[in-house]
Amino acid sequence: MYLFPRQLLIRHFWTPKQQTDFLDIYHAFRKQSHPEIISYLEKVIPLISDTGLRWHLTDLCTKIQHGFHPAIRDILALRECFSNHPLGMNQLQAFHVKALSRAMLLTPYLPPPLLRHRLKTHTTVIHQLDQALAKLGIGQLTAEEVKSACYLRGLNSTHIGEDRCRTWLGEWLQISCSLKEAELSLLLHNVVLLSTNYLGTRR
Repeated sequence: MYLFPRQLLIRHFWTPKQQTDFLDIYHAFRKQSHPEIISYLEKVIPLISDTGLRWHLTDLCTKIQHGFHPAIRDILALRECFSNHPLGMNQLQAFHVKALSRAMLLTPYLPPPLLRHRLKTHTTVIHQLDQALAKLGIGQLTAEEVKSACYLRGLNSTHIGEDRCRTWLGEWLQISCSLKEAELSLLLHNVVLLSTNYLGTRR
């Protein structure tokens, strides 16, 4: 435990410095999958039948690749895209499901149907937590609770101020609480879409 605290000790027993260092390590693991996920989104654009949705997804991917933090409306414009083929939860390809599992800090080394079921379960739980949190109000959370909530949803909050974290969490909740159960694939992808360039250039 002394030699391998990250592997053998639960977070409760980490020192403050260890918490920062280890959370950075875990975020680096999940961030490795971000370019792969954006690339997959680009590849499926020709499979989308609606011209307007194709344009919106192309524009969103371009913004993210150029360092822009997308607006809430840019993400919600794609709700229909993520509710059925080719980006609905049940239509995602195996290699894309594996990349999303890494983005959620879940092992990708399971059969695709099991990975898909687990991602769906995790996303549903987060969606339910979001609805409860929206009713409670972000203002009721402590600084530590806000940072933990952001980290769970894909943002590396260890080096971001509390006010910025509250702002980001508010954006996440606004998106999440606008989505129906059939659109939860968009919430899952939001782990990447909303966190990649936060605090970068806004458009």
